[in-house]
Amino acid sequence: MKLDYSIIIDRIPNLLWGCLVTLEISLAALALGMVIGIVLALFRISSVKPLKAFSMAYIWAVRGTPLLVQLFILYFGLPQLGVELSSMTAGILGIGLNTAAYISEIIRSGIIAIDSGQMEAAESLGMSYPKAMIRIIAPQVMRIIAPSLVNQFIITLKNSSIASLVTITELMRAGNQIIYATFRSFEVYTVVALLYLIMCSALMVLSKYVEKKLDTDNV
Repeated sequence: MKLDYSIIIDRIPNLLWGCLVTLEISLAALALGMVIGIVLALFRISSVKPLKAFSMAYIWAVRGTPLLVQLFILYFGLPQLGVELSSMTAGILGIGLNTAAYISEIIRSGIIAIDSGQMEAAESLGMSYPKAMIRIIAPQVMRIIAPSLVNQFIITLKNSSIASLVTITELMRAGNQIIYATFRSFEVYTVVALLYLIMCSALMVLSKYVEKKLDTDNV
């Protein structure tokens, strides 16, 4: 069978719409993951044992189970308990909660890389713990973890393809719909892969820019 990419030309708008949905899911999940990840990281380094135990248990459970299973629990499992989520809500929530576990470890590693003496010095000057974290610790942590965070963002973008299995018409599902209509799997999947590559490459360029910018600021 000859390859025929002409069948995709008329359906490019469908794939581009899928890209927009993919970016929407990814950005929303990343925002959610960042907020929860910061809280989990602070819990993890806390001296309050229940908070530390909760954070450790959460990270253990999320990292120890597949994202697909977590999405299925939210979308197909919760209705059995009387909680129904839309496919978009389940997708964003599932990917966001999963991402939070990994972001929390990235942030925690950045925090513990900072000399503890800096916090002690800030507190000796009368700064509260939250104020010292925001003004002194956080800027240094961001310089350390920025490359790892961007890498996690790329992983989250690629993980968004799993959302197609809970009926969200993002890029992967848009591609599958074209395959159902044309039976041209190779052509569609290679174009879908190219679109993912373009989006991830943009994030890679951003990562390089951030690293260079931070290196310049540190000079």
